[in-house]
Amino acid sequence: MFIKSFFEQVFFSPKWYHYVYIMGFFPFSLIYGMGMWLRRKFAKTVCYKTPIISVGNLIVGGSGKTPFVINLASKYSNVAIISRGYGRQSKGLVEVSRQGKILVDVKKSGDEPMLMARSLPKATVVVSEDRDKAIDFVEKRGVNIIILDDGFNKVKIDKYDILLEPEKIRNHYAFPSGPFREFFSTRKQADIIAREEKEFTRKVTIEDATDRMILVTAISNPKRLDKYLPSNVVQKYYYADHAYFNEKELRNLLKINHANSILCTSKDRVKMDGFKLPISEMKLELEIQNEIFTHIDEYIEGYDCEK
Repeated sequence: MFIKSFFEQVFFSPKWYHYVYIMGFFPFSLIYGMGMWLRRKFAKTVCYKTPIISVGNLIVGGSGKTPFVINLASKYSNVAIISRGYGRQSKGLVEVSRQGKILVDVKKSGDEPMLMARSLPKATVVVSEDRDKAIDFVEKRGVNIIILDDGFNKVKIDKYDILLEPEKIRNHYAFPSGPFREFFSTRKQADIIAREEKEFTRKVTIEDATDRMILVTAISNPKRLDKYLPSNVVQKYYYADHAYFNEKELRNLLKINHANSILCTSKDRVKMDGFKLPISEMKLELEIQNEIFTHIDEYIEGYDCEK
């Protein structure tokens, strides 16, 4: 937990003393970033018959990709979403849902794909380490649009890239000195750069709130939730990103804090199905500028792989 907290501080809210670490590892950041730049520079892209929209980010940790994908996919029919499925207890290609029908449990899908599957009754959701294989799979089903979750670094796939950025970036270095998967300048390769509080905003509501709640969450950089928490959250418990929960352990946390319910995100909630516990849920929706959808529609309507 200490190591996780240290890196979250270095990456997202560095203090002056963190720059000893940042500068010490800067040569490794240059080597890593250059390797990623060369990978992108010499990549040969593959064009598919179906238009592919990628929603991704350069920075590690949460940036709103899942709610953005849900919002985007809800506007189209016969759409397929392809995700890596981080944290799932399965391997290979797994069809999570088909036209809204859930086919597997959350341990086989991962939390984010399951949330997308449940939120989109008309979409198909597939998880796979091999995105090309997954694209071939859904194209055989005759889908109209493919949305690639976290696909910005899939440089061999011809796609329309939407890059999400947090409102504030305090550390612009590449890994391991900073949170960036590639050099910050790589953002210019995106077709659309959507920054929080500019091109999109978050709207958070709490469902089934009680007068005394404890926050339990397994998301990256969980302190970003702080600004949405009401004053009656009496304690916070942070688990590793994508971690699964134990019902008995959560019940004990309620007891020792004299709390009336567990407060969690929707991503956490899908991993608490069947728990006989009082649960309050943080519902997150994104309000996205219409101009972004206009650009996406133009891309889809004019798409021609032969061009």
